[in-house]
Amino acid sequence: MAAALNYDLTEPHCSSSIQPESNLFAEDDGECNGDVEMLNINGKNALISPSHEEYDILLDRLKERLYAGEAIYEVGTGEGDVPGLSEEDLAAAVATLKSMTDTIEAECVELRRRTEKGGSVSEFLLRKRADEKDFMEVRVAVVGNVDAGKSTLLGVLTHGGLDNGRGFARQKLFRHKHEMESGRTSSVGNDILGFDSVGKVVNKPDHGNLDWTRICEESSKVITFIDLAGHERYLKTTVFGMTGHSPDFSMLMVGANAGIVGMTKEHLGLALALNVPVFVVVTKIDMCPPNVLQDTLKLLQRILKSPGCRKIPVLVQDQDDVVTSATNFSSERICPIFQVSNVTGQNLDLLKVFLNLLMPRILFNEAEPAEFQIDDTFSVPGVGTVVSGTTLKGIIHLNDTMLLGPDSLGHFQAITVKSIHRKRMPVKQVRAGQTASFSLKKVKRSFIRKGMVMISPRLEPSACWEFEGEILVLHHPTTISCRYQAMVHVGSVRQTATIVTMSQEHLRTGDKAQVRFRFIKNPEYLRTNMRMVFREGRTKAVGNVTKLFPHISATAQNTRAQRAQKKAADNHHFLKPQNEPQKPSKKNRRRGRGGNCTPSPSESKENQASPIVAAAN
Repeated sequence: MAAALNYDLTEPHCSSSIQPESNLFAEDDGECNGDVEMLNINGKNALISPSHEEYDILLDRLKERLYAGEAIYEVGTGEGDVPGLSEEDLAAAVATLKSMTDTIEAECVELRRRTEKGGSVSEFLLRKRADEKDFMEVRVAVVGNVDAGKSTLLGVLTHGGLDNGRGFARQKLFRHKHEMESGRTSSVGNDILGFDSVGKVVNKPDHGNLDWTRICEESSKVITFIDLAGHERYLKTTVFGMTGHSPDFSMLMVGANAGIVGMTKEHLGLALALNVPVFVVVTKIDMCPPNVLQDTLKLLQRILKSPGCRKIPVLVQDQDDVVTSATNFSSERICPIFQVSNVTGQNLDLLKVFLNLLMPRILFNEAEPAEFQIDDTFSVPGVGTVVSGTTLKGIIHLNDTMLLGPDSLGHFQAITVKSIHRKRMPVKQVRAGQTASFSLKKVKRSFIRKGMVMISPRLEPSACWEFEGEILVLHHPTTISCRYQAMVHVGSVRQTATIVTMSQEHLRTGDKAQVRFRFIKNPEYLRTNMRMVFREGRTKAVGNVTKLFPHISATAQNTRAQRAQKKAADNHHFLKPQNEPQKPSKKNRRRGRGGNCTPSPSESKENQASPIVAAAN
């Protein structure tokens, strides 16, 4: 039976155990109250001709495993048994497994078969058949140095054709004119690769363009590639893509001829700091001399094994390596290394199989109140304001009322969801862990900014100007002290913050401390335990949000109106709004600076009476 189903099915309702040589149903000795005791369902023989009771229990456990949509299932292994089955027993076990998957409307595809001491062991990919309007989504962030071939590889994977070696494939992905002219990505791009229930690619370009709606309708799983910029100039955009788009995995691209240069280590460190599992793709192996390729691979393995990374590099050569890497990838220790060519197509099939086996890493709770983080805004003619982002918690339905905010004062505004799209396909609801776009009623685009959230009114959200975090300084040329300012990335929030207090007087490279931050411009909605990146130029620090402070206006608490209110409160009298001190008019300000304004008759008399005032004017 599947080693992955390691549940203890020997319930404590019966204390005696049955040996493997005994009958399926043993006579009870009076202590089990008439219940029958079954064989160990965790054993390797559990799938071979099970009884009705055993079949029902196995089916229930299989439904639990497939709650996320798919699972990798081993046939021929069990607890305490020598792995392997004879060909006849293996065929019977596979027939039982396929019967179970047909019952719950899932597909069963054999990935590989290997020989062990006791016989053969097979591994199967079980995947539910998705509805037309629903599919599983895995987000992969594509990072690497400039000219490593990121956009070219995505163009080859998503559009099906090979590259000509001169940038033909990447032209289909660029969004801006200057990107086409320079060949360099400057914005966060999104591309999709769909797999059906048996693991076949469904992307079929129509006249050079992809029909996203058709791909999503035919797919059971969709891989969303977040194409990030490799140039150092666009590091801000890359960091925002890694934090704001919540990727499940990160694909680090390395050019075989250039090696590990430029921003490669920077992006690898960013993925490690955010706890995103990394796999490496070495491109351009068709144009690279063998000795240079070997040097690149040796350096790459040495970096991955270093104390800063502590990864186990695995060079993927065949299908067995792919399955082994995919099944152990969620542990975050394994780092598969693929060697591909976008011109010849070498090893691209192995990369596609690996992507097909990736499962969503982040488990979201759909029972909680809904929360949606906004990472982009649009104004669509005829539709209105549209926001896109990731659903973090709960389920959002069409026509739901949500709270949008916080605005510059920390307030949340009630809005209604007019329509929902997933990958350009209209849907009626969106669940936790899925990306989507919402059309909002009666909201101007100028009101919305990146970093805002849409939240269920049940949560009663509040914004904060100040928060406390535990940070680790990765690099700083000198020292960090109080009142130091830098850009803070927390989820889709991207804003400059000032250090208010620190647990240490000064921070240098490698130091760890509790730091209290204050946002410069707007209050933000944060949660504790969110990962944060703190950067400014070459300075970089990472950490977690540990404590939030209630909304106290840090920048607006010393305004003229508030000072007047405080003074009125101290004097125990009520200040009417019309009596509040107003900002001086432009005419009076000019007069105060010695402008050439003509004085009024009363002012002329005062000036004549006072030569000191006249001289001052």
